[in-house]
Amino acid sequence: MPIVEVRDLRKHYGDVKAVDGLSFEVEPGEVFGMLGPNGAGKSTTVEIVEGLREMDAGHVRILDLDPHRDRVKVRESIGIQLQSASLFDKLTAREHLALFSSFYSRTRTVDELIELVDLADRQNAVSKELSGGQRQRLSFALAMVNDPEVVFLDEPTTGLDPQARRHMWDVVAAMGKEGKTVFLTTHYMEEAELLCDRIAIIDHGKIIALDTPARLIESNFQAQTVSFDTAHGSLSTTELESLSGVTQAVADDGHVELFTADVAATIGALMDYARQQDVPMSDLNIGQANLEDVFLKLTGRRIRD
Repeated sequence: MPIVEVRDLRKHYGDVKAVDGLSFEVEPGEVFGMLGPNGAGKSTTVEIVEGLREMDAGHVRILDLDPHRDRVKVRESIGIQLQSASLFDKLTAREHLALFSSFYSRTRTVDELIELVDLADRQNAVSKELSGGQRQRLSFALAMVNDPEVVFLDEPTTGLDPQARRHMWDVVAAMGKEGKTVFLTTHYMEEAELLCDRIAIIDHGKIIALDTPARLIESNFQAQTVSFDTAHGSLSTTELESLSGVTQAVADDGHVELFTADVAATIGALMDYARQQDVPMSDLNIGQANLEDVFLKLTGRRIRD
């Protein structure tokens, strides 16, 4: 039985279809990622699944429970880390964890949680004295207080330095190995590609692709990429796709991505085109397609904070 089951989920705000018929399942022990541009509907979807927002239509089950009718039972078994947590300025990290532990019948120890997020040296600091990254780590620990079966992580590593981010990646990966189910939203493509067993890409309230990271890349690209930045303005993708070897071109806010079956021919044609059109280029790169390329191809946009 899936841990999370969503069928034909819909949520409208006036004429805006924030969620427009989404269907997906999350399996036990899976790290499931949801990616989408701002306004794509992912936050609304996650909040409905968590029981924080009402849906207009559809079917949602989590742990075979209705997240609205069975809200109390669901809350005992899930953990939620929101993008921005409201902490008590004058409580220490330890006091926050002790307070939240008092809300549940089953909990992890405060010492375990402090160690989990590497906050031992700041455990007695009040929250208003914590850095943004430390507050983010405390927020993660609060989501783990009740040793949940399912954890919802909304941008869990935003604001963390590279070392702290990689530590959190290790924590999330370990959770998957322990059999916990993780529902993750992120703006970091490397994070999604590294951690997620499957990824749903959502745009305009619809899922436009859902598969493992490797299969998403393989099914969308058999080509290499040539990318560059330009201050030239909006370039014609039709003209770029006429260049030798190019199979697809995507131009987004001064960043251009060319997908090519013949890198050498494309580079030569691109240099000629740049000279003829007086197009300045910077950060020219050649590489294999990755998850960010998939996202750009399917949505026509790069993911943004």
